[in-house]
Amino acid sequence: MCRDDRPEVQCWTSYWDLPYGPVSLPVKGSAGKTGDWRTFTPVVNNENCIKCYFCYMYCPEGTISVNDETGFVKIDYDYCKGCGICAKNCPKECISMEKMSK
Repeated sequence: MCRDDRPEVQCWTSYWDLPYGPVSLPVKGSAGKTGDWRTFTPVVNNENCIKCYFCYMYCPEGTISVNDETGFVKIDYDYCKGCGICAKNCPKECISMEKMSK
């Protein structure tokens, strides 16, 4: 499946356009700056990345962004809490959780 064959993702221009129901929108840094107490760090292998952006969609802290020029994801380690949800949801296993050294 190539990028053009993927189904169109629903987009909303504002919070008020969202359908009724429970909604959780991640806010960058909702847990505060976690760089000092994170145990594991997600490391992205861009060579295997298919740019599905599952990591971006599933990050509960909103710390993953997409580089507009390259299309690859970037992780803001100041706010990433190292939960590993991004790695768990990566279909190509491009994200590895590496133990931080002191």
